[in-house]
Amino acid sequence: MPSPATVVDRLRAAGCVFAEDEAELLMDASATPAELLAMVDRRVAGLPLEHIVGWVDFCGLRVAVDPGVFVPRRRTELLVRRAAALAVPGATIVDLACGCGAIGMAVAGLVEDVALHAVDIEPAAVRCARRNLAALNAQVYVGDLYDPLPARLRGQVDVLVANVPYVPTEAVGLLPPEARIHEPLVALDGGADGLDVLRRVAGGAGNWLAPGGHLLLETSLEQADAALAALAGAGLAPTLARDDELPATVVIGRC
Repeated sequence: MPSPATVVDRLRAAGCVFAEDEAELLMDASATPAELLAMVDRRVAGLPLEHIVGWVDFCGLRVAVDPGVFVPRRRTELLVRRAAALAVPGATIVDLACGCGAIGMAVAGLVEDVALHAVDIEPAAVRCARRNLAALNAQVYVGDLYDPLPARLRGQVDVLVANVPYVPTEAVGLLPPEARIHEPLVALDGGADGLDVLRRVAGGAGNWLAPGGHLLLETSLEQADAALAALAGAGLAPTLARDDELPATVVIGRC
């Protein structure tokens, strides 16, 4: 087996900032020297570490992430905390643009007996989410935002959470190669000002939220005012949540 120092040196030379931590993860994930060398080669070539080892640590949970599926970011933990704080045991929760299902999985770990539904337009993400959420008896649908949700959920959703794409189209090319090359464009590109999908989610939320229900959306601090205006324009009472340490910004609309 290659020595830890050798692996660290290769990763550092490739520009990996956390080379020591990554080396440890790759060594733990590999069963043979050949497998480790292949993993290191893939990492040096620019593949996301999470796609190589097959999982991401999110909110203290090991969440499976398949190649080609959006990797949850640590900043999204604010979205999870706020959603969990607004949910009660037995709540009906919908996770739109769910990706690998990490948000719903984390919220369900904090709130007992939730009825969880998740949606993503990417079939690869849906397959991944179904594995991650299988133990929760969640329903995971493939389709565009609200389209595949069963009609029986109309007016019944207590917490609607969505980490939709919010990168402006012209800024997608400035993202790190790990994201713009290896994650689906539909999970990154939010349109001209980054808020196209957020507005669609806000506009449809009133049809699905129960009275007093909440919509929560991640965005950037720079986009917060426009996102809050979108919630207000959709008839929701908007508020802002911010965590400067992550850093993370979440807009919340109450029905």
